[in-house]
Amino acid sequence: MEVLMCEDLLELYTTGDNRRYKGIARNPELMKGFRRAVAVMKNAESLKELQQFSWLHYEKLKYGFSGLSSVRLSNRFVHRLLFKEQEDKLLIELIEINETHYGNKG
Repeated sequence: MEVLMCEDLLELYTTGDNRRYKGIARNPELMKGFRRAVAVMKNAESLKELQQFSWLHYEKLKYGFSGLSSVRLSNRFVHRLLFKEQEDKLLIELIEINETHYGNKG
């Protein structure tokens, strides 16, 4: 699938550093998870393939995050990659890395 990223996420993915996501960049486990999740998404031929990777915990979100989907960056942390799906073109637009969508406030 084609994966589109905002400028901040693209910088984080390609260089391993970004001001907005400095907490992710400084955590080797989260950086590895971010790159691994994006690689799996790029190599997937369909969104259904993401369900085959149980460690991603791929899910379509509801309520305040309706219209978005997410995958987990690490099993030890609550950080998730939020994205919009465009199934007609098999595109995924990565929105942000979020650590509060489960109600975690800090």
